[in-house]
Amino acid sequence: MKDIIFDLDGTLWDTTEVVAKAWNKALETAKVKTDVIVGELLKKEFGKPMNAIADDLFPDLDQTQKEAILDLCCKYEHEYLENCGEDFCYPGMKETLMTLSKNRRVCIVSNCQSGYIEQFLRKTDLEAYITDFECYGNTKKSKAANICMVIERNALTDPVYVGDTAGDYEASCEAGIPFIFASYGFGNVSETDQISSIRELLER
Repeated sequence: MKDIIFDLDGTLWDTTEVVAKAWNKALETAKVKTDVIVGELLKKEFGKPMNAIADDLFPDLDQTQKEAILDLCCKYEHEYLENCGEDFCYPGMKETLMTLSKNRRVCIVSNCQSGYIEQFLRKTDLEAYITDFECYGNTKKSKAANICMVIERNALTDPVYVGDTAGDYEASCEAGIPFIFASYGFGNVSETDQISSIRELLER
């Protein structure tokens, strides 16, 4: 395990509760009538591309409306997270990434919107420890494609992908690299290498 690529939500931190508040505020502002969004619902959605999340949460809206409300949700989300002093990180996450980066390249690939990874790095003071990152919002490509992109442009050797959902596992398989399941996160993946705490990566 020379280089490591991480998923973000459910693997490095959990912002679902505050994001749910932000998205509900956006829906209220836009006067969109739908079920109240709660953190547990977002845990089932996070990890999917943003357009798939919009399809799931706003099935009665047309494509233009979905894009508009999702943009507003992301705007409020950014503001809520920026102004929130709560620590959303999983125990030991920051110290683990900082230690791993001493002799490995550490990257992030997520299906999130543009700017979200940058906000994560800024709020956690981890900018100096991350070699590269990519997301769906920047490329509109699949997670597997973005993993391959990060591997290629950084000439990563023997990388692994660490994630917490079946979608992460499938993307890892499609990209042709080993997968480590973060069992403390949002999803369930069986019959694969797994960790119950991110600190366990320091033993690999």
